[in-house]
Amino acid sequence: MKVVAIGGGGFTHGTFPALDQFCLDQLPPGGRKVGFIGMASDDEPLKMQRFKSRFQTITETQVLLERSMTAGQLKGALADLDMVYVGGGDTEAMVAAWRRLGWDRVLVDAYRAGVTLAGTSAGAVCWFDRFLFHSGEGPMRPLEGLGLIAMGACPHYSSEPARREALHQTVSAGTMPATVAVDDGVAVAFENGVPSALCKADPEAGAYIIRSVENGDTEQIPLALV
Repeated sequence: MKVVAIGGGGFTHGTFPALDQFCLDQLPPGGRKVGFIGMASDDEPLKMQRFKSRFQTITETQVLLERSMTAGQLKGALADLDMVYVGGGDTEAMVAAWRRLGWDRVLVDAYRAGVTLAGTSAGAVCWFDRFLFHSGEGPMRPLEGLGLIAMGACPHYSSEPARREALHQTVSAGTMPATVAVDDGVAVAFENGVPSALCKADPEAGAYIIRSVENGDTEQIPLALV
């Protein structure tokens, strides 16, 4: 069972194309049927088009999993896919909609059946126990993800100083658990809930575990994976 968390970049951003290939590299031989969920950005047509353009020459099948689908329709579509890629946007609204529509249960079942789950930004962090979210008003706050990986997750660690500061504060306070923080241009693959591979499309970037230590401090431990 695999999850690929991209801190920022990939086809939806039009940057770091190596991250898309890294996602495909996590699939078993012959696994080249991919679906895209763009619900976090209201199925933005540009991202849908970029998905098709990026994957049509390197995968066998490209399926748009649109927000109009029922849970039953989504389940049927996922039965024939090897990977689901989730785009960025409003993580809180996306996860709430998944729970309202029953998509959360379908996606969890697909993961347990062997479908690889991948994504960038919102699509990277939604699979974890908790993630930080900012609605545009007030401070960033921890929210509950789908709980497939027993830790927190934070994207855009290198490019959003306010998010980075909030992460350390919430981990120190205990409102976020030990968290994987991923820079833009980096992807981390998890197998059975454990980090298993790292892609640094930006050689100057990285991924880290942020965890609390004594005296209310936090420590940042670089992930060193092949």
